[in-house]
Amino acid sequence: MKLAHGLFFCALLLAGCSRDSSSRSRPVAKAYGAQIIEVSGSKQTVDTGNKFPQALVVQVNGAGGNGVEGALVSFHGEGLAFDPAEVLTDSSGQASTSVQPGFSPGDYQVIAETPKKSGGNASLTLREIALGYQATLGKEVNDKHCIRCHDPESTPERVSNFDNLSPAPHPFSDGATYNRISDADLVNIITHGGQAVGKSPLSPAFGGTLTPAEVKAVVAWIRAIADPPYQTSGVKYAK
Repeated sequence: MKLAHGLFFCALLLAGCSRDSSSRSRPVAKAYGAQIIEVSGSKQTVDTGNKFPQALVVQVNGAGGNGVEGALVSFHGEGLAFDPAEVLTDSSGQASTSVQPGFSPGDYQVIAETPKKSGGNASLTLREIALGYQATLGKEVNDKHCIRCHDPESTPERVSNFDNLSPAPHPFSDGATYNRISDADLVNIITHGGQAVGKSPLSPAFGGTLTPAEVKAVVAWIRAIADPPYQTSGVKYAK
């Protein structure tokens, strides 16, 4: 009998929690904007299953281009979790959320929407990138050996050599350039230097420094972050 009473009490607690959760009020728009734009946080990379390191921030503007406070922003995207998924904009018209992808590597689309007073929504589609094992290894190799020349931005920890080279190297995210180069040629360049395929001799050979697996991992990293995205041939599978 005591066990039955205990189970009944637990059921009541769970039912109460369920009612509280379902009845929790959603944010209600206090104002409306005409457009939604990105502030920061798109095109980030992270290992699959982990949160992206920076919040995704968008801004709702009125017809005059000024930020709108109290506008409702909703975030959604297949295979993604958001915290929060709905939020009202702050005094500057901005709204932010943390984003976490699932366990499938690849590109994920984030859709941010805000209702317009005239009806319908203003929407914005953004890209985030979840890295599989090989691309994650490629990022580590890049951060150790490649980034100083292929990233034009200096940081307090690293001074970029990008502007000292002529011709200037291409950032690895430059899909317009790297998407036209085959995997085999990229492996050749990394292993034997740029002159191996008629490219700049300033691109050094890493064949004596990196293993074949690490070289292929750098190629996987280049493919993962390509902008525009690298398109492989063959059948595409949904996440």
